[in-house]
Amino acid sequence: MAHREETEQEAAAPPTYRPMASAPTLGVGMVGYAFMGAAHSQGWRTAGHVFELPMRPALAAICGRDRTAVEAAADRHGWAAAETDWRALIARDDVQLVDICTPGDSHAEIAIAALEAGKHVLCEKPLANTVAEAEAMTEAAARAAARGQVAVVGFNYRKVPAITYARKLIEQGRLGPLRHVRATYLQDWLVDPGSPLTWRLEREHAGSGALGDLGAHIVDLAQFLAGELLVGVSAVTETFVRERPLQSGSSNGLAGVADSGARGAVTVDDAALFTGRLASGAVASFEATRMAAGRKNALRLEINGELGSLAFDLERLNELSFHDHTEPATTAGFRRILVTEPEHPYLEAWWPPGHALGYEHTFIHQARDVVRTIADKTAPTPSFADGLQVQRVLAAVEESAAKNSVHTPVHSTAQL
Repeated sequence: MAHREETEQEAAAPPTYRPMASAPTLGVGMVGYAFMGAAHSQGWRTAGHVFELPMRPALAAICGRDRTAVEAAADRHGWAAAETDWRALIARDDVQLVDICTPGDSHAEIAIAALEAGKHVLCEKPLANTVAEAEAMTEAAARAAARGQVAVVGFNYRKVPAITYARKLIEQGRLGPLRHVRATYLQDWLVDPGSPLTWRLEREHAGSGALGDLGAHIVDLAQFLAGELLVGVSAVTETFVRERPLQSGSSNGLAGVADSGARGAVTVDDAALFTGRLASGAVASFEATRMAAGRKNALRLEINGELGSLAFDLERLNELSFHDHTEPATTAGFRRILVTEPEHPYLEAWWPPGHALGYEHTFIHQARDVVRTIADKTAPTPSFADGLQVQRVLAAVEESAAKNSVHTPVHSTAQL
């Protein structure tokens, strides 16, 4: 009989749960309703219809500053109520979990207030705009954990079945001692210098540019897959377009409509490149840019070890490339693993083998894991401490880039 691979959350989960109809309700309140708000809504709305869960997610209320827009979002995505003040959302009796999908400049204030009000929290990445904010959030999460609350950071790419399975293969020693980690995340939505100045291009809102937006993901994945932390980096960053037209109206996904006249300064990086060293001595390289013409959402990882290699491409997210270096050279080589079997992580509840999943499924898996973590009273993952560790790496990258790429230690007490 085939051995069923377990995800991080499944290892501690009880074998069965009560039917959803009789399960207690987990009321979710979400702050933010744009790109990430839509993705998270899909996750909460769908998880209980696919997976057998110990609690039934209920879309209690969604919050945004624009009354007309947030009410439209509530109607479109299935939320029962709309609020225009996040404090009112936190105060609602029907909200037990606060999901934060706002720009980074408000993460700390909302998350800490929600935790202090006794709510569970899911916060989008990067955890905050500064290390100090991330530290305050992590300290609040530790206090809340003592009261039985859960605080999770939304590194959704951990929830791609192929990524979770790659982690298991590495944990099983299939690659042996690690030598290299290579990670790139390339997009092209800012190549046009006429693209408007959205909030993602303003340091006061976003914290950083491609570094925090894309680099946070690949830093987290590199550490998650390797099972160890980055201890130092050497970096360069660049802003290629330093002034853009102001945005007219609200944004649409990542982009928006440019104003015909007024312009403003871009205050974040367009690209970040850095090398790093893991605690074991393995070396790593990273590239994050939103200026790579022709690349839409090209997140790629390759990990080389003494005994083999693994490679992953988000634009082919149902696949892994695996090379077993212990095989004879006459037959060895990279082979394609189609990660769609019911024995693969998360796939027990989905379609027959070969029927592929997509980007939105990562948020469904995220919602599933958060619900099970709350019900089973297990340690959250990825935790706020994981988010803080990534924030410290991002800060070290910016410090190194500001000092002509000098090698900069990553100060951390975290453990994977």
